[in-house]
Amino acid sequence: MSRPPLEVADLIRSAGAAFVERNRQWLSWKHVKVLLAIARCRTAALGGHLDECTRCGHRATISYNSCRNRHCPKCQTAARERWIAARQRELLPTRYVHVVFTLPSQLTPLVLQNKKVIYDLLFRASAETLLEVARDPRHLGAELGFFTVLHTWSQKLGLHPHVHCVIPAGGLSLDHTHWMKSRDRFFLPIHVLRRVFRGKFVAALRQALRNGQLNFHGGLSCLAQPKIFAAWLRPLFRKDWVVYAKPPFGGPQYVLQYLGRYTHRVAISNHRLVSFADGQVTFRWRDSAHNNEQKLLTLTVDKFLRRFLLHVLPKGFVRIRNFGFLANRRRATLLPLCFHLLGAAPQTEQDISDSKNSSDLWLCPKCGGPMMVIERLTATEIQLRSPPTLVTAAA
Repeated sequence: MSRPPLEVADLIRSAGAAFVERNRQWLSWKHVKVLLAIARCRTAALGGHLDECTRCGHRATISYNSCRNRHCPKCQTAARERWIAARQRELLPTRYVHVVFTLPSQLTPLVLQNKKVIYDLLFRASAETLLEVARDPRHLGAELGFFTVLHTWSQKLGLHPHVHCVIPAGGLSLDHTHWMKSRDRFFLPIHVLRRVFRGKFVAALRQALRNGQLNFHGGLSCLAQPKIFAAWLRPLFRKDWVVYAKPPFGGPQYVLQYLGRYTHRVAISNHRLVSFADGQVTFRWRDSAHNNEQKLLTLTVDKFLRRFLLHVLPKGFVRIRNFGFLANRRRATLLPLCFHLLGAAPQTEQDISDSKNSSDLWLCPKCGGPMMVIERLTATEIQLRSPPTLVTAAA
C-alpha cells in the first residue's frame, strides 16, 4: 500500500506542542509519550539502520527506525504480521465464527474514569458468556477456545468499547472424547448471548463497586453510593445489549487474512485522513446506519487529537487475550487434542517457514534478493553522516 499523503504524525508535528500547552490540565505523561513517539516514528530522532542484499551486495540508503508504540498507525503492520505468524500453528482445520460484544453508550462516562477496570470486565463477561452458553447441551454442549481483541473506538473516534471474538465453529465435547461441530449457518443463539452477557457484566460491575475498584469524579461522584449506583444501572436492563455474530465462514487460511483486519488496529489509520488546513482535520468515516456509506467529518485539530487520545490504553494493558482451550495454561494440552480429534496435525515451525512467500521479506530493488541489516545507527551517528549544510560565503 502506498504511503498516504497525510499522517497523524504530520498533525502532531505541526500542532502537537500547542495542543499540549493548551490541554495541560488533563493530559498525563502517558498521553504526551504517545504523541512524542508518533511524531518521532521513522525519523532520524530514533536512529536507523543500513541494509545490504545478501545476493548482489546492493546497499540501501539509511532506513529510520520505528517507534513501536502500539498506538502508532505506522507501526502496526509489522506487529500484526508477527502476531499472525505466531498464531498460524494454532488455527484448527475448521470454519470460524466472528462474534462482537459491545457496551451500551450509557456506560461511557463511567468507562472514561475507570478504563482498566471496565475493559477487564468486558473481556471477562464476554468470555464467560461464550463459554457458559456453549457448554449448555441445549446449544452446543462443548468447550470453546478463542481469542478476543479489544477495540475502543467508533468510526468518528468516539469512545465505543467492544470486543471482537474469533472462535472455531465447534468445540471439545465436555468429556474431551470428540469434536462437537456447530450447525452450518448457526453457532449460538444471539438472544441468549445478549441476556447472559448483560447479566454477567452488570453483576461484575456491582461487585467492583463493593470491592472499591471504581472511581467516581465530577458529575459521577454521587454514584459512589450503592443505592444511587443501583438506580443508575437499572435502565440498562430495559434494552437489549448489542451482540453480533456472523455466520460461520472459511477455514484457517481465510482466517489468517481476516485476523489482520482486527488484531492490531489503532483508532484511525493514516489512509483515512483527507486534509489538514487552517487548524481543521478532515477524515473519512463509514456510516453503518446507511449501508456503510463513506462520509467526511471535519474537526478542529484539538478535538481530533483529544478523540485520538481517548483510545490510549492503560499502561501494561493486554488487548488480545485467549480463553477456553486456547488459554495459556491449557493450550499445550488441549490444542493438540483438538487437532487429533479433527484428524489433522498441527503445523510445525518448518511448515510455517516454508509457507511464507518472498513478499514477507524486504527484497533488493536490484536483483530481488533478501535484504539484511548490516549496521545500526544512533541518532547522533545519523547526524554525523548527513551532508554538511551549505553556507554562502560573504561577499
